[in-house]
Amino acid sequence: MRFTHVLAVAPVTDHAAAVAWYERLLGRPADARPMPGLADWHLTDGGWLQVFTDPGHAGKALINLAVTDLDTELAALAAQGIAADATTAAKDRVRFASVHDPDGNRLTLIERPAVA
Repeated sequence: MRFTHVLAVAPVTDHAAAVAWYERLLGRPADARPMPGLADWHLTDGGWLQVFTDPGHAGKALINLAVTDLDTELAALAAQGIAADATTAAKDRVRFASVHDPDGNRLTLIERPAVA
């Protein structure tokens, strides 16, 4: 099996409110709105984040996003009014912190510094 893209989906109840929140999180408008109730952000060549109206599943997504500098990203989010949970350290210098969209979907920012 060969894949061309991986799509992470955040199901939401209020599409307009969620899109506004994700625009603050990601610092830009959606790259595409292919149909009503769906907004796409193309985060990497093969990795997209979708916000999709699906009240029955809203608030249940767990999405991990790798970042190069967790402290910088958390400061930028705080400036946008997005509060993160406490930063947690894991093995091998990995650190992470989570934010929650208006429906409670959890997005975890993960930093793993390059090993010299």
